[in-house]
Amino acid sequence: MSFTDLFPGGVTPWQVVFAILSVLTGWLVSRFARSGVRKLAVKTPGISDSVAQLAARLTQYVILLGGIGIGLAFLGANVQPLLAMTAVAVVVLILVLRGVADNFAAGVLLQSRRPIQIGEQLTIGVLDEPVEGIVRELNGRSVVVETSDGRTIHVPNATLLSEVLVNDSRYGARRSEVVVRARLSDEIQLQSISDLIVEATRSAAGVHTREPPTATIVYASTTRSIIEVRFWHHPLQANAVSSDVVRRISQILAESGITYAVTGQSATKPLPAPEEI
Repeated sequence: MSFTDLFPGGVTPWQVVFAILSVLTGWLVSRFARSGVRKLAVKTPGISDSVAQLAARLTQYVILLGGIGIGLAFLGANVQPLLAMTAVAVVVLILVLRGVADNFAAGVLLQSRRPIQIGEQLTIGVLDEPVEGIVRELNGRSVVVETSDGRTIHVPNATLLSEVLVNDSRYGARRSEVVVRARLSDEIQLQSISDLIVEATRSAAGVHTREPPTATIVYASTTRSIIEVRFWHHPLQANAVSSDVVRRISQILAESGITYAVTGQSATKPLPAPEEI
């Protein structure tokens, strides 16, 4: 494409002046528009800084390209070849950035609906096993999750919306449980063991008093019982609180002379020999 093909009618000095003015005006307006979009995004809840910067940058580029197009129109340019080239470039760009666009759109939804926030704990099944960790960052492409074993996982926003998402922190408390197996006798009754377990659980550090702990009998025989103990605590303190609950239950049952076993696994209902715990 030659200069004559682009400007078939020739170019006058005034056309050049108006073209330059239109480009300068587009540049100035794009700068002000970028600043305005960023300020508006800051005042809008649920929009992260990365999303605001991307929206502001896109706004600036669109207005600047509009100013350049007006400048070419002042010059009497034949813009059909440019439009064709632009259309091809846009199609290629859409195909290349399809995944990025999906993640960006999903990121906007996550920022507006806010199913998760920084500092909350979530569980999502994106790998062979569910990923559980604390949200450290929300950006236009992914959600950065830090697991308890020190891994940093970047979950794409689109994947996060398509998978089952469990927010473990939104309620403000989380329930855990331990299982107590205790031996019964004529001197040690089932109800007294349950009362001791509830008392010990209530005294453990980190157990909430708003939701009182409960002891549910799931198995009982003449000499043996299995009791599930449920208690509430801070969402991010499950391991520490469960450990102290096991310690307190063990301590109070040992002081009472009760043969016991405490585990953190869900109880089944086997039928072992009566002398076994």
